[in-house]
Amino acid sequence: MLKHTLNLLPILFTLLIIGVIANSQEDLEVVDNSVFGNPQRPPVIFHHEEHNENAGLEECNQCHHLYEDGKYIEDEDSTDQSCSDCHELIEAELPSLMKAFHLNCKGCHQEQTQGPVACGECHVR
Repeated sequence: MLKHTLNLLPILFTLLIIGVIANSQEDLEVVDNSVFGNPQRPPVIFHHEEHNENAGLEECNQCHHLYEDGKYIEDEDSTDQSCSDCHELIEAELPSLMKAFHLNCKGCHQEQTQGPVACGECHVR
């Protein structure tokens, strides 16, 4: 009996490791960059829950802002929309999509003096 148990331990250990790895990918999100057609940099890997917890963000509209007729709507958010629903590839009335990402994400990181600000820190190959 002990011999059978010892034979099963490596198998159980392997299954445990596979389970841990699979669950660690659960919150892994890739910021959709398909709208760019031929992006010059890889998409940003973004751990949404971990980011918000570390940054102390509780309200969605802190990142997912919503404007109507050029005015910020304080108690609303754009979580049900894609950034590209409002921001186009080429700057028009609003910042371009790339500029909007950088202003929102990088701008906040610079303001808080925390988080990545260099290209390769977000766009990891």
